[in-house]
Amino acid sequence: MDKDLIEKTKQTAELYFKDVEGERPFALWRAFDKDLAKDLSLFITGSMYAREKIPHQTRQLVTVAALTVLSRPEELKLHIQAALNVGCPPGDIAETIFQTLVYGGVPATNTALKVLREVLQEKGLWPIQAEDTK
Repeated sequence: MDKDLIEKTKQTAELYFKDVEGERPFALWRAFDKDLAKDLSLFITGSMYAREKIPHQTRQLVTVAALTVLSRPEELKLHIQAALNVGCPPGDIAETIFQTLVYGGVPATNTALKVLREVLQEKGLWPIQAEDTK
């Protein structure tokens, strides 16, 4: 096993998912198949999320946008937390969600904003401060 990939996977998982509320996908996968969970984690977290082509903040905002349009609120909650962990301001996350309205529709945007509000409330960051909405 590639020790560099394992270490990169651990570092990226810690960066994105430290202090994340709720069940992480890895734990769910592992409950069903340990080997597959490891393979998925190495690929997703160690290879894809760890790529250095775009900054982590950009990667998480893209992920928030995609999950908003797909109406995947549970996964969206995880990645809103990850976006905050990598330094995305709450206002940037909200604006990313608003930008998806044209593609995903008002219901998907409203659901995503509710998820964002829930995460911000849990982290004591609600209401958003004026400087966070620029």
